[in-house]
Amino acid sequence: MKLKRLLALGIASLVISTSVPSMASAATLSATNLVNTAKNYIGTPYRYGGTTTSGIDCSAYTQLVYKKSGSSLPRTTGQQYQQGKAVAKSNLSTGDLVFFNTSGKGISHVGIYIGSSKFIHASTSQGVTVSSLNDPYYWKSRYVGAKRPATFGEVAVASKPAPTVTYATRGQVAGIVVKTLGLHRTGSDMSFPDVNSKTPYYNEIMAAAEAGIFSGNNSGNFNPNDPLTRSQMAKVLTEAFNLSTSTDVPFKDVPSDYWALKYVGALYANDVTAGYTNGNFGVDDKVKLQDMQRFMDNLK
Repeated sequence: MKLKRLLALGIASLVISTSVPSMASAATLSATNLVNTAKNYIGTPYRYGGTTTSGIDCSAYTQLVYKKSGSSLPRTTGQQYQQGKAVAKSNLSTGDLVFFNTSGKGISHVGIYIGSSKFIHASTSQGVTVSSLNDPYYWKSRYVGAKRPATFGEVAVASKPAPTVTYATRGQVAGIVVKTLGLHRTGSDMSFPDVNSKTPYYNEIMAAAEAGIFSGNNSGNFNPNDPLTRSQMAKVLTEAFNLSTSTDVPFKDVPSDYWALKYVGALYANDVTAGYTNGNFGVDDKVKLQDMQRFMDNLK
């Protein structure tokens, strides 16, 4: 259906335009800064007990890098190992501290994991350098474990940011539907107390209301910035695409006297949605802009 494809494209563009501007997350930036800071000291000579760039030992080095990155660590390797959350080798993330037994007497060496099975550390033989955790000749057999410092916490981990949830507002959906259907405002006597010429999607809201696709609430307000519920979406799609209605609804949360019964039934009868796996339709759940694409894809 041409209208379906156009509406789907409109939704996709709206999702992009209303999302948070593209940028690296604070977690990724912090981890990147940590690695960059750590690499600034490559070549610094090793000195047991040393704490400066004239000579530095392994735990003083990790402490320095974390300090430069805005966090703190205790001074010794043993103390650093006692802090933070234990992390499995298979779940290492940039910024985690990795520990080794190089003396045969327990934890004696520490470095900073930088990804790709590599870590940066103050080596007794080479000074600050990058090595492989899986070095079969030395480091692999001496690896003890890893910790994610509580002082750096989630900021140190280069994890993916939580997805931004963008809900479809009534005004946005009015704009998509009107543009897709090619509707135009006719100038009928339609008005809402909370909508004026400066309201985003003003003309589209008026056109959608004139076409009977949208209506106001009991107070006469349109509520253009309110998210749309699944029940309201059912009505919009039914009206916009002239779907055949039905009262044969299998969903547990849709009673026989529910106001949107026939609209929910229209989506079900036309295979637009089968509801949730728990048997509910989700009558009051807010519709995400991303979810609207799924509704459109299921329209026949």
